[in-house]
Order: sequence, then structure tokens, then C-alpha cells
Amino acid sequence: MAWYWWFLAALALAGAELFHTQLVLLMLAAGALAGGLTSLTGAHFLVQVVVASLVSVLMIVTVRPVAYRHLKGAALGLRTGVDVVKGARGVVLAAVSDHDGRVKVNGEIWSARSYDPFDTIDVGVDVTVVEIDGATAIVLPAELP
Repeated sequence: MAWYWWFLAALALAGAELFHTQLVLLMLAAGALAGGLTSLTGAHFLVQVVVASLVSVLMIVTVRPVAYRHLKGAALGLRTGVDVVKGARGVVLAAVSDHDGRVKVNGEIWSARSYDPFDTIDVGVDVTVVEIDGATAIVLPAELP
């Protein structure tokens, strides 16, 4: 019957993690789950506690740092995909108008349009990417530093 209490503890810890969000309680829930599985094998209660403790510590030391980094990465403002290009500097390869053009940004060649529909940006001019529209960079001439 000890497995029941281990699984109940695992469920309670996992539920409490929803309010804590530091992933510590979730790692302890994994330990409690391991203790419950050990209980199902008929192991002595002391063995169950040792297994639960070892699994909890191993989860906190090995899994939590990686999982926490991934969980908090977006909240820390890490940019991925096209968001990396927004705000980046580039250079015009083919004159950019409100209809067409080419720019090189972060080593990649993008189709581009001018942010100002009445402005044409000549070849060789430094630009800043204002936004991305599909696969087209919307650019402005870069400000001088």
C-alpha cells in the first residue's frame, strides 16, 4: 500500500509545481514516482526512500538545469528565427524600392522592400531591418553611428 502514498506524493508535488515554476518540485515528484515504482517491487521502505532520494538529487543536478534553461529562455528575451533579423544591420545588394530589392543581413541574402514607399535605397547603402513580411525584409537606411 506504500506505492499509493508515493504516487499521491508525486501527483501533489507535480501539481504544486504549477504554482512554483522552478522545476524543483517536479524533480522531487520524479523521485517520489521512482520510490513508488520501487515499492511495487516489494522493496523495504528504507530502500524506497533511498531510491526516491537518489532519483530526486540526480534529476535536480542533471535534468533541471537544462529544462530550466529551455523553460526560461523565451522569458529572458532570447530571439530565434526571423526575430534575430529584426533590428539587424545589412547592406543593399540590389536597389531597394517599395516593390523589390536585395539586402545581405547576417550573411544571408534577403529580398527587401523599403519601409518608406517613396524611398529608393541605392546599392552599397547600410540598412536596418525594421520588420519581416513573409520572406521579405522591410528596411530603412541605417542611421550613422
